[in-house]
Amino acid sequence: MTGGTGFSRQTLKRGRYALAAVFCVHGAVTGSFATRIPWIQEHAGVSAGQLGLALAFPAIGSVLLMPVSGAITHRFGARRALSGLLALWTLALALPAFSPNLLTLCAALFVYGATAGMADVAMNALGVETENRLGRSIMSGLHGMWSAGALLGSAAGTVAAHLGSDSRVHHCVAAAVLTVLGLVACRNVLDVRSAPGGAAPPRFALPPRSALIIGAVGFCAVFAEGGSLDWSAVFLRDTLDTSPGLAAASTTAFSLTMALARLAGDRVVDRFGAVRTVRAGGVLATLGGLLVVLAPDAPAAMAGFALIGLGVAVVVPLAFAAAGRSGPRPSQAIAGVATITYTSGLVAPSAIGGIANATSLVQSFVLVTVLAFGLVLGAGVLRPAAGATTAKGYPAEAEVPGPRP
Repeated sequence: MTGGTGFSRQTLKRGRYALAAVFCVHGAVTGSFATRIPWIQEHAGVSAGQLGLALAFPAIGSVLLMPVSGAITHRFGARRALSGLLALWTLALALPAFSPNLLTLCAALFVYGATAGMADVAMNALGVETENRLGRSIMSGLHGMWSAGALLGSAAGTVAAHLGSDSRVHHCVAAAVLTVLGLVACRNVLDVRSAPGGAAPPRFALPPRSALIIGAVGFCAVFAEGGSLDWSAVFLRDTLDTSPGLAAASTTAFSLTMALARLAGDRVVDRFGAVRTVRAGGVLATLGGLLVVLAPDAPAAMAGFALIGLGVAVVVPLAFAAAGRSGPRPSQAIAGVATITYTSGLVAPSAIGGIANATSLVQSFVLVTVLAFGLVLGAGVLRPAAGATTAKGYPAEAEVPGPRP
């Protein structure tokens, strides 16, 4: 029984689980890289300021190359495109560790970010298509698997760093293992293709207006997420004078909260809908921000950060889903939202640091709180469009209606 989707229910379920594994692999690459940044910095012989410059290049590569993903998917089909782009991303993990200086490190991180962004768009576009055909929410769970993969990758990286292993060896082994796992997982994702004779999407195009509006909601969520993830430990250490161990634990707790909330988020979205879920999440994140700003001690601040993580956890998955349903070019819309959210993730840490330097870190989290409240005000843009045809009221995909015979 296909349910009018062109795929049997068994194929759809298998495709969903395979895509979850893809998200996990993608997250594991990020976690593996993040834990070995100190080794890479030392090997390349760069200062802290130079490292900060180099770490801007993944975002630059992502922003510039993400729009290409739609054209690749149109040409090769979702399965082949995702297989190739994910393999490029997993293999790119090994490049930064072999960089002997700042110039080569910047080039390696540009490639690392470009392949990450293209694979990100491809897998989110396929996630939206799989969700539409299943007729129920799965995007939050997929992003939860990404978070789980990031935790697994960082755990393995922590062990490797503790053992004093050479990052070149560690990342080559990790890249090989993750490439194989990714290719195996991609064999079972849905093989959706563009309609025969359909016009190819432009290789580079400005995001549609709908993506800008939806992206603004994603911007608020990612700013709160990135700011909390990067600055929660510093906040506890410098503002509340906690121990380094307790301060670091706040970051781990925040990441776990995000992962668990995303894994459970699909059930909440199916029951209450995207708009009410994001609006309630915005309320929780706002209350969490207020608790951080007014926190008299470490437990209160940690509870505030946990509420922020809980509140923003499902927003980005739902923003991608809404973008994919917003028009006939889902990959272009998703790339637009991804560009905005990547930009937010790039801007947030430095913006919070700049405000903290001019005033205080407490004032920085006033801004986080204001943006969290923006989720309450902007949640309505995630409402499914009228005239939808799938079981949950999501519009059917206009560009990729099903497999070719």
